[in-house]
Amino acid sequence: MGREIKFSLLYRDMWQSSGKYVPRKDQLEQIAPVIVEMGCFARVETNGGASEQVNLLYGENPNKSVRAFTKPFNQADIQTHMLDRGLNGIRMNPVPADVRKLMYKVKKAQGVDITRIFCGLNDIRNIIPSISYAREAGMIPQAVLCITYSPVHTVEYYVNMASALIEAGAAEICLKDMAGIGRPYSNGQIVKGIKEKYPNIPVQYHGHSGPGFSVASMLEVAKAGIDIIDVAMEPLSWGMIHPDVITIQAMLRDAGFSTPDINMEAYMEASRLTQSFMDDFLGYFIDPSNKVMTSLLVGCGLPGGMMGSMMADLKGMHNAINMALRQNKKPEVSLNNLVVQLFREVEYVWPKLGYPPLVTPFSQYVKNIALMNIFSMAKGEPRFSNIDKDSLNMITGKMGRLPGELAPEILDIVKSKGLEFYTGDPQDPYPDALEEYRKEMIENGWDFGDDDEELFELAMHDRQYRDYKSGVAKQRFNQELEAAKEKAGAPKIVSRPVVELPHFDVQKVMELYPTAQPVQSPCRGSVIWQYDVDGKSTAPVKGVEFKKGDTVCYVEAYYGIEPVKALSDGKLVQVETAHGAKVEKNQILAFLA
Repeated sequence: MGREIKFSLLYRDMWQSSGKYVPRKDQLEQIAPVIVEMGCFARVETNGGASEQVNLLYGENPNKSVRAFTKPFNQADIQTHMLDRGLNGIRMNPVPADVRKLMYKVKKAQGVDITRIFCGLNDIRNIIPSISYAREAGMIPQAVLCITYSPVHTVEYYVNMASALIEAGAAEICLKDMAGIGRPYSNGQIVKGIKEKYPNIPVQYHGHSGPGFSVASMLEVAKAGIDIIDVAMEPLSWGMIHPDVITIQAMLRDAGFSTPDINMEAYMEASRLTQSFMDDFLGYFIDPSNKVMTSLLVGCGLPGGMMGSMMADLKGMHNAINMALRQNKKPEVSLNNLVVQLFREVEYVWPKLGYPPLVTPFSQYVKNIALMNIFSMAKGEPRFSNIDKDSLNMITGKMGRLPGELAPEILDIVKSKGLEFYTGDPQDPYPDALEEYRKEMIENGWDFGDDDEELFELAMHDRQYRDYKSGVAKQRFNQELEAAKEKAGAPKIVSRPVVELPHFDVQKVMELYPTAQPVQSPCRGSVIWQYDVDGKSTAPVKGVEFKKGDTVCYVEAYYGIEPVKALSDGKLVQVETAHGAKVEKNQILAFLA
């Protein structure tokens, strides 16, 4: 047999590319020894991304979960790895430098060997500090190239980026093909270019199945010198997830590569256990659309992991868009037509926004702008009439440097809003914060945990951690699970039921208020109608006036609180959701007129 290629099992990403939640600590403890017994994995992805935030959401301590899951792999000499977002740590927004530094010390102590560091903009300024922090903590820093396909993202671009990261101390490189749209030949050429310059640097490939390129990409990168390939396993493989280890092993062996044997009895047991976790509760929160591949992703480049949330967004916006079309005497659109419109609009706006790689959180920003463009045009307004704050921060460089040039109309929007472009280090606006969190821990009498891991958790996910400590998170999750079970009408299901929007009579609203405009949720979460000075929420009051840009209410997402802004002046005339109600992104919450 020829050159050896190793496999890494994406047990964390398999779940997070499928649905909302990840397995509990007790479930991870069940599956870990079986994964070891399979005998084919040199590495397992155990944590990182949003997984630890998700632990908090259903009232579980993520530190105990990570320690329990990594222990069997550490004992079996299987390397463990996590995903981290550089400047954003393991959350969706920037993290102070002292909290970033503590993260690597905590994760090393918890048994995590490798950290996969990426920046959604491929701005190496957001990656290089984490390389040094990881090395200081004794972790292996694996720096990431976020793969996409555009005139800017050439083979030379990626090889040069890899070179800069290796020279800065990266021990390994990962090609993170998060949408699976990297072309197989180009992916191979990137690996070849890196290996020619740095033959001793391990290179790993990560590709989602989405549009169908990833299997071919795995063969091309193997021929070019890849060392490790990320894979999944049934029942969580293919669709928007990742190719199955069985298929990739067979393909590589046929091509003459040496790959490890798979203990098929253990594989089947691991598959059975994974299915049992879905039957227990995780399947209630898995979107069936994530088991379907689609070539429509080739053009728009959106990552497979966000397809479920995107469809929820479209369902939430569908009525509002058709209402606007009716008002302007234009033909209504079906949901299928709306999907195609959104993909085309993403293709249109992406170059104008400087080609940000479509990965968390920038994929969401580009998609949000595209969706709001469709809504604006339905109302007879021009494109880019409504751009949210986070997207503007991306445009103005507050999160890092965009790969390409902004279009003139985007530059005009920035100028018209009186905004300035930020050219400094993206870390600078976020001062150290650990001492404030330390004071809070002491005041509450909370245990700092082994290796300050509880302090880290509060500092990284402060709101979610407080809800975990108070018991609110567990209570909220139990209510959510009971509602999901009741809607399913059965004790066990495999996939998440379709979420129905609140019932309202659009025609009646429009008869009473011809100029009514919907107020829509910016994200999936729970509605919080208003805060008073004591932080308590109160019910909405009809007749309250809002100016464009005012906060109407809030939505509590898994990553924090999002304000819901008025898109026009008006009074609150109709309320569609109660305080605490679960809503999808872009679901209508109320009407202003």
